[in-house]
Amino acid sequence: MERGTSWKMYTSHEDIGYDFEDDPKDKKTLKPHPDIDGGWAWVMVLSSFFVHILIMGSQMALGVLNVEWLEEFHQSRGLTAWVSSLSMGVTLIVGPFIGLFINTCGCRRTAIIGGLLNSLGWVLSAYAVNVYYLFITFGLAAGFGSGMAYLPAVVMVGRYFQKRRALAQGLSTTGTGFGTFLMTVLLKYLCAEYGWRNAMFIQGAVSLNLCVCGALMRPLSPGMDGDGPEGKAPHHVLPAHSTESIRSSGQLRDAEEKRGGPGTEDSSLGDAPAQACQEKAAHRKDMCAFRLLKTVSQLTMRVRKGFWDWYSGYFGTASLFTNRMFVAFIFWALFAYSSFVIPFIHLPEIVNLYNLSEQNDVFPLTSIIAIVHIFGKVVLGIVADLPCISVWNVFLMANFTLVLSIFILPLMHTYAGLAVICALIGFSSGYFSLMPVVTEDLVGIEHLANAYGIIICANGISALLGPPFAGWIYDITQKYDFSFYISGLLYMLSGEESTCQCRRHRFDP
Repeated sequence: MERGTSWKMYTSHEDIGYDFEDDPKDKKTLKPHPDIDGGWAWVMVLSSFFVHILIMGSQMALGVLNVEWLEEFHQSRGLTAWVSSLSMGVTLIVGPFIGLFINTCGCRRTAIIGGLLNSLGWVLSAYAVNVYYLFITFGLAAGFGSGMAYLPAVVMVGRYFQKRRALAQGLSTTGTGFGTFLMTVLLKYLCAEYGWRNAMFIQGAVSLNLCVCGALMRPLSPGMDGDGPEGKAPHHVLPAHSTESIRSSGQLRDAEEKRGGPGTEDSSLGDAPAQACQEKAAHRKDMCAFRLLKTVSQLTMRVRKGFWDWYSGYFGTASLFTNRMFVAFIFWALFAYSSFVIPFIHLPEIVNLYNLSEQNDVFPLTSIIAIVHIFGKVVLGIVADLPCISVWNVFLMANFTLVLSIFILPLMHTYAGLAVICALIGFSSGYFSLMPVVTEDLVGIEHLANAYGIIICANGISALLGPPFAGWIYDITQKYDFSFYISGLLYMLSGEESTCQCRRHRFDP
């Protein structure tokens, strides 16, 4: 009974592509939106695809810069790894707060502002004098900008698709794999030709394309987003003069005509143009003040409504934390992402320790993860959309494969062995494309922005602590093996148990 009540509380027709229209009997009817599963929806997939390239792809390629920072600043591996982990962690941790921006300003404006801030963070990081400077410019500034652009890209794809949502999310998030491959090659080339400082400066210019991606995020309907042509307030019509003012002006003119003479008529004719100009100027001032007050009032109402929607989603009567299935899913997300992030940050140095640099330079292991990651997301998305397949079964099987790969990775000391394990990690980590789908399955589309913000926040904490933890383990033991064992064990104990509990609570009759 409680589970059914919880499910009903989070199920809504909002934001899923239906327009409400009044019929003659003042009843609400549902009309499918023409862009759902087609039309502009595929433009949204393309926009989200490039956002994943520019944000997640570049972050997964930070292992290249991590090696440069180690040589430049001569700090410990644990301290230097904080730069990369801060950027990835902040990108995801700020998710719940970005939900407030989305509710207030809309996805389009939020993504554009995020693109500008991310680019500024990259450019300022080119002038770093120590790793602590990078903590602020790259970890916090660029990370926060990335978060502002990333969450709207995920949410808008979810709003534009129903039948093929898993496939659409899978296609859009393949940008992470393409981006990892492309950005790794690009950063390696730029660092070799121009140095890491100029490489970051150029990357900041490239990141401005996030603003273009944000501009493509057109709202689906007036009730779903606050920006765009549909969300604009109608133009205000100038107020008509009241009946009393017309009558009074007519009476004044009659009185003046009765009193009128040659001298009076001449003076009235001379003062008429000046008086008319003064009246027009005063009228313009009144209208400007009226429009300004109206704009401020509308903006205030929008901010209050956005804040209330955000607050009620987290702390109000419809709080997401009252959903036990969702809380269990959060617990899993706290440990999941580090197992995926640690290889990307530390593999470039691991191959150096194993004397595999020459083979890795021909085809980097991180590029293997990235390329197979692309196929994993597409394949898992297609399989999950099949009517006879449960998306939760696909999700859990991919998680199990990823945990197994993390345990085996430290046992491989040859390039071929590492390449096979990296391919398994890349394919199984394709389950990330299913996370918005299973999140929506738990809380409903109405709460997807806030709920997915919490999930990526939990992933952000995992990404924030994972790479520095692996670096500290190396500083103590002089090997990375134990970091993979510990992260895999935590993932297995918390992640698998929590997701199985979510599945049991969701599907038990």
